Amino acid sequence: MKKQYVLYVISILLFLFSGWITGCGGDSSRTIIPTPAPSTGGPVLFVSGGTIDDCVSYLLLTTMDNIDLQGVIITNTDCIASYAMQTQWKIQSYINNPSVPITLSDSRGWNPFPWFYRQDCIHQSQLDILANYGDNTAWPPYPSGEALLRECLSRAIDTGRPLTVLNTCPITMLRNVLEENPQLERGIERIVMMGGAVDVPGNLDPETIPPEIANPKAEWNLFWDPYAFDWILKNTSCPMILFPLDVTDEVPVSQEFLSTLKTQGEHFRYSELVYQNYDLVGDQPYYRMWNSLTTSYVARPDPFEQAVPVALSIVTDGYEQGTLKRDSGGKTIYVVFNMADKQGFYSYVLNQFRRNYAK
Repeated sequence: MKKQYVLYVISILLFLFSGWITGCGGDSSRTIIPTPAPSTGGPVLFVSGGTIDDCVSYLLLTTMDNIDLQGVIITNTDCIASYAMQTQWKIQSYINNPSVPITLSDSRGWNPFPWFYRQDCIHQSQLDILANYGDNTAWPPYPSGEALLRECLSRAIDTGRPLTVLNTCPITMLRNVLEENPQLERGIERIVMMGGAVDVPGNLDPETIPPEIANPKAEWNLFWDPYAFDWILKNTSCPMILFPLDVTDEVPVSQEFLSTLKTQGEHFRYSELVYQNYDLVGDQPYYRMWNSLTTSYVARPDPFEQAVPVALSIVTDGYEQGTLKRDSGGKTIYVVFNMADKQGFYSYVLNQFRRNYAK
């Protein structure tokens, strides 16, 4: 508690100092804002895209000390909702963790992910390692993700324990809830999000969508619904830490990483499950640990270079839809651009999937 108090005081002093600079004629686009202090625990709500890497992110969250995982909200984005929900259920059954709520958002986007990507969750649901774990026969209907978000934010306000919203998919659901209930933003300590591309190319593939709309600068989580991200930038004040392709491009699912997981899987249940998941995309050289990298920051920020305050805006219309732009008139958020210790990240993940889960 003493350490958190010191960090809080430092953040306030930085904020006051930045205001003094701006008031003395400084460039407001360069205003220094307080860096959100890394949490050593506390409540976390995971908003997932239902992908292979999202399932790995969930497993990683369950290994973190002092994290109070309050639920999983799956969005029908880079997945097929019915399969993604049942796969999440099977994975939680596999690790004997059925009490964490699994919910489904009813948010809808602008540009759908290609079916080629979304079908991964079908293959996941058919993994041999999950064969002994049946579907949740109570579904459908599915529990509401929006209702869970409202409940968690209300509880965070009532208890004085603000929430980390880990968002590894389009941010539409959060936008929809906050637009209807702006007072609930007080329950958010920070948003940790994977999305966008700032100084590197995007990941729209002209072989999976029409080349006429596959602009080379946009990333899928923002391209799916650029209007939602634009609204968040313009209408919220809670801190956001963004993990764009600039940093996630550095962490492929390497053969060395897969090989180590496979070996660990002979002795550790988590490693075996994670290996079988990632092995489904082992032949896809473009696949990155987009979401698990972002998730690791919740507990271990040290493998990353310090987040940098950057004023950004997003293009919402036309050919460049979904493109992030440096913009002095935009919203200043924190962006993680680079790894400080890439091998340290891989080692952390491998170690988490060994700890306390021996067969």
